[in-house]
Amino acid sequence: SQPAFVGAELASARFRRSGSDGRAEASSAPTRGTGGARDRLPVGAIRLGFKFVRGLRRHAAAAIEAEQAKAPFATVEDLARRCRLHAPELETLASLGALQGLGGASKPLPRRAALWQAARVAKPAGPLLETLPDEAPSPLPEMTEQEKTLADYAGLQLTLGPHPVAFFREGLARHGVLPAAELPRHRDGERVRIAGSVIVRQRPGTAKGMLFLTLEDESGMCQAIVSPDLFQENRKMIVGNPGLAVEGQLQKRDGTLSVRAERFWPLRDLAATPSHDFR
Repeated sequence: SQPAFVGAELASARFRRSGSDGRAEASSAPTRGTGGARDRLPVGAIRLGFKFVRGLRRHAAAAIEAEQAKAPFATVEDLARRCRLHAPELETLASLGALQGLGGASKPLPRRAALWQAARVAKPAGPLLETLPDEAPSPLPEMTEQEKTLADYAGLQLTLGPHPVAFFREGLARHGVLPAAELPRHRDGERVRIAGSVIVRQRPGTAKGMLFLTLEDESGMCQAIVSPDLFQENRKMIVGNPGLAVEGQLQKRDGTLSVRAERFWPLRDLAATPSHDFR
């Protein structure tokens, strides 16, 4: 069955706001943060819970909820100590922006700054850290929007920011690659190029070995149909890359759109999105 928050607006996991499970926000006020659209709180938003964070132990998520109910966490060190978090757990939470409320009353804690503090808390002082005062600012540049998206997928398998393909759109457009939403404007039989995150690779038993790919970009989804011989020739590329660009003929049948694939290119640097394969 689908999670209860499917179809709802989502908001990022945040200390002082999130529990172990997802929860509905009572207020529609904007959150204080550094992530732009990722930090806006829509009316009726579901705040992501810590149990959705990959690599965070279930009892650690429960400990976070229990401890912050007793008293808010003052610092990253306070969080780590009270909840007995492992270093990788602290780093993941920092990379997701979940620690931004632990930067003090005057300013949020950006992701790289949170990673810097997490490293100081988790590791014994070494040559790089031991000479710095406790409140020394992070020397690390803040994450770009694309780096935040990569971190979101690594830690949550979703993002509340731009779709991964959006960062490649300018380059894709130079090579004649169309957004999915523009396909209806083109005629049946026209040669087109599409690209996106591969979210489904499916070979139904009744389809005589045909492979159906569902590609998702920032505008929507589209389907590519791959013949058995073409799949065998390109199997490694099709199966081994999180995203693909596909060239072929546009087919319009009974109100549906698909591209009969002829050529492929990998999108290797695309954030890896969850996919449902060969079902």
